[in-house]
Amino acid sequence: MLGMGVLISCKKSFLETTPKGEFLESNYYQTPAEAFSGLVAAYDPMVTETGGADQTYTCPLGPLNSASDDAYAGGGGSTDTPDWQVWNNYTLSSTQGPQAGFWTINFLGVSRTNTILSQLGNVPGLSAALATRYTGEALFLRAHYYFDLVRLFKNVPLINKPLDPSVIYNQPQAAPSAVYAQIESDLTAAIADLPATVATSENGRVTGGAAVALLGKVYLYEQKWAQAATEFALVNGPTPGGVTPTYNYQLQAKFASIFDPNNKFNSEAIFEIPHTATQNYSWNNWDSFKGNVYVQMSGPRDFSDATYAGGWGFNPITKQLHDAMQAANDPRYGYTILNLDSLSALEHKTYTPSYQNTGYFSLKYAPLTKFKSATGTVELNYPNDYIEIRLADTYLMEAEALLQSGSNATRALALLTAVRARVGLAPVPATLANVYNERRFELALEGHRWFDLVRWGQAATALSFKGFTANKNEILPIPLNELSNTKLVQNPGYQ
Repeated sequence: MLGMGVLISCKKSFLETTPKGEFLESNYYQTPAEAFSGLVAAYDPMVTETGGADQTYTCPLGPLNSASDDAYAGGGGSTDTPDWQVWNNYTLSSTQGPQAGFWTINFLGVSRTNTILSQLGNVPGLSAALATRYTGEALFLRAHYYFDLVRLFKNVPLINKPLDPSVIYNQPQAAPSAVYAQIESDLTAAIADLPATVATSENGRVTGGAAVALLGKVYLYEQKWAQAATEFALVNGPTPGGVTPTYNYQLQAKFASIFDPNNKFNSEAIFEIPHTATQNYSWNNWDSFKGNVYVQMSGPRDFSDATYAGGWGFNPITKQLHDAMQAANDPRYGYTILNLDSLSALEHKTYTPSYQNTGYFSLKYAPLTKFKSATGTVELNYPNDYIEIRLADTYLMEAEALLQSGSNATRALALLTAVRARVGLAPVPATLANVYNERRFELALEGHRWFDLVRWGQAATALSFKGFTANKNEILPIPLNELSNTKLVQNPGYQ
């Protein structure tokens, strides 16, 4: 929050955002180029993988998968990357857990979007068309940052304009309903300002389709079922499985191709967070790398062959997910789970079992040999993007909203069937239980499972084997250093 008085000026790339220096707000935004740099700075926290006071490694996938019933924290031992470990076993406290990184990154994003929004009307030479588009992008970004904050912490300050440093520490926590209302307002306004699609050269920038999908997701979390279904129908189109009018979304024909770094920004991707292997960065660039380090984190330890490079053994897949997918004979198993024990025996190779090892590892973000960077530090330069919202996800969210509202079971069935048909599975009845199960198998290890369990009210049961405590662990603690000399109050159950 202390960053509210400065702007980080960044290189003009939404993929490789490299801070070049700091400028006082009063001296900046004097040209269209500076306005664009300010917008890029607002995007930057979304692809930032370090956060908190000590700039520890912070990414959405690792901690969220660790907290779910799909994966363990893993790694080299019980103290390796402790932020993941304490969420995995639900021993979180105000000083231990991933909350400092999440809080810092998202409030930095809020600060930068507030700054750019306050300046866009005063930039000499900036065309009305560009000002409108930049406004739409900034509103989407602020909504996205706040959606993460309210889902993770529930009780957060609501700040929608730049603050004078003298009042920063006096900000109270807002009612979650007020935060959600601001998110809805921002996204509704953004939709009208954003282009439906972008040119290939602008991949990574926000589109109107992404804003509509995120608004539908926000409504879903608020249990505004009819409104959620209406928004999702716009991005899903009238014919499940076909091409979406206006936005041109369509399910990929092959499930495996969704996650292929050679197939970025494919027809199924609605909102994709890009990573790059071309920075050539080393450990000296810890705070600014934009490669996907999670790929290295989740690979098996001390194992490599013609296909797989080594990793650090984090997020080994639970036996629960493995057994469930195998029992269902689900075709997505072979593109989701690597059975390393079987592979290593077949190839007469060995690997070092990680902490909480099960022998099962993620294939969606596997460190593949062919994507190893030839320059820089390999571990920091994997090119795998994170597709945060994709069409199969919105199909299933619309089906859920329709069933919850009792409005159109026929369309819910068509949406559910389209997701299953893509991988050769026969239709099943359109019930909430089947939609919930489909979400687990379709979206496994993509960072959605923990949020789903919490919003469905199933977390206490599904995560009891990890130590989840009801009425406490549905949200994270407020970071301890944010409570000092402020009006913030710790979340219930945490010290």
